Amino acid sequence: MTGGSAHGPAEADPLRIVVADDQASIREGLAIMLDLLPGIEVVATAADGEEVLAQVGRHHPDAVLMDLHMPRLDGVEATRRLAREHPGVAVVVLTTYVDDTSVLTALRAGARSYLSKDADRADIAAALHAARSGLAVLDPRARGALLAGADGERAARAGLREGPSPDGLTARESEVLALMARGLSNREIGATLFLSNNTVKTHINRIFAKTGCRDRVAAAHYARRHGLTDPSS
Repeated sequence: MTGGSAHGPAEADPLRIVVADDQASIREGLAIMLDLLPGIEVVATAADGEEVLAQVGRHHPDAVLMDLHMPRLDGVEATRRLAREHPGVAVVVLTTYVDDTSVLTALRAGARSYLSKDADRADIAAALHAARSGLAVLDPRARGALLAGADGERAARAGLREGPSPDGLTARESEVLALMARGLSNREIGATLFLSNNTVKTHINRIFAKTGCRDRVAAAHYARRHGLTDPSS
């Protein structure tokens, strides 16, 4: 898009990207913001994973800025197909979901970097340029989520409690239950474990379904009976 002039050599080729997000206002805002930055050219936008694949096939960009939760084909599956069909295109995830499961799933699908939508334009631009160079970038919330998830897995392997978790509770569900028993709100649980509010609600619903508890008070009694009241011990 930029060429040489009489005053100097040709500039480096701009980073050509596709912006994918199912919300039009966010998608268009990101495209305008990034297209104004030096060294970046937004060649197309997409509202879902199917459009991402079509636009990549049409424009052959260097990178895709990818939302995770989109209709028809979500960002994870689109990333997985890009890794298989267009391995030279780097994927940088930009999402509101910053829990360990979402981060790991996206990275395993082939995403090179993972950012939350709290990231500013400089961070997004830096992650896109790094991705083209083969470098991975995780923003602080994504790193925190991975560390929290790893701590939970290590704790489960080390045996914070003897024997398997009761009623088929996963290690993460046991952690959420323990924090519920300590009286933490959903928001406080999310902040402690680096989970989104929706993810915390999902874990709590599964806990209720598996344990037969109808409310948080019953869940707290259940946690105490089964020795699940201190996830940090």
